[in-house]
Amino acid sequence: MSDTKTDDAPLATAKDQGPAVDEATDALIENKGDTLIGRTVTINRPVGELFAYFRDFANLATFMENVERIDVLDDRRSHWVVKAPGGKTVEWTSAVTEEEPDSFIAWASEEGADVANSGRVDFRTTGERGTVVTATILYDPPAGTVGKLVAKLFQREPAIQARRDLRRFKQLMETGEIATGARNRRLQEEGKN
Repeated sequence: MSDTKTDDAPLATAKDQGPAVDEATDALIENKGDTLIGRTVTINRPVGELFAYFRDFANLATFMENVERIDVLDDRRSHWVVKAPGGKTVEWTSAVTEEEPDSFIAWASEEGADVANSGRVDFRTTGERGTVVTATILYDPPAGTVGKLVAKLFQREPAIQARRDLRRFKQLMETGEIATGARNRRLQEEGKN
């Protein structure tokens, strides 16, 4: 019997936050940022279907709530426009740094990004339960710690958004739609009843 245990938790939530986690993170993603977040969800769909949907970057705006648009530049690069606190937007061009079909996609923002970031999304089949999708993201919040607190206040902080976006991805892939309240945030922002 092996003493090593694996679970579905991302590296950012590992119980042992020692050097092993730092080394594993360095091996997974480029060092573009100083704040590490990770979120995981199990989706009752085949790994190939989830990977294919996610890999078409134009699809990501369908479930990523704060993404205004993603312009696909070529097979490896895309330009992102994302809502920020105070009605502003931030932009960056992202490049795929490594990928293995039906397994993972890693990326890093290019020079000049409003929010330097890098990360990796892993897809692991669990048999009858479907697929475990884990997002690990490293980023630099604009204006440092103050910017992070402001983003959290306005519900635009990446840790909050990653959890919500993965939940929305699960809903979309399992049911074909994303459940919303009768009076959702977009309607509130537009001032409609």
